[in-house]
Amino acid sequence: MQELSGQYPRFGYRRIQVFPERRGLSMSADRAYRIWSAAGLQVPKKRPRRRIACSRPRPVPATAENRVWAYDFVFDACANGQQLKCLTVIDEYTRECLAIDVAGGIRSSRVIEVLSKLISVHGAPKVLRSDHGPEFVSKAILE
Repeated sequence: MQELSGQYPRFGYRRIQVFPERRGLSMSADRAYRIWSAAGLQVPKKRPRRRIACSRPRPVPATAENRVWAYDFVFDACANGQQLKCLTVIDEYTRECLAIDVAGGIRSSRVIEVLSKLISVHGAPKVLRSDHGPEFVSKAILE
């Protein structure tokens, strides 16, 4: 956990717990917390945001078809006031919309299902870009 927390400093014990599970070391959240606390690990406090990101690498530009996909949620409402959530996936090079999934609520399992169907049809992209909003920073997407 110490090595992983050094690699991913903004991840807490719940998100770090996913990585050992990938290697077959399953543990409960309580045990992960005890190990995390015993090692004296903490998520560092957020620093003020800098205005100019000079050291941050620029986003990979789309140079060919099926290299960079972007996905995000779009919100709308029906005439009766019911909220609609639309998951959109586009190819950044061709600007082709690969998928639009519309529902009242879309969970992470449904996002994974839509992306896996697209990968089976079009093949896997080199880069999958999102805005890292609260919908995409879930434990299920990491797994």
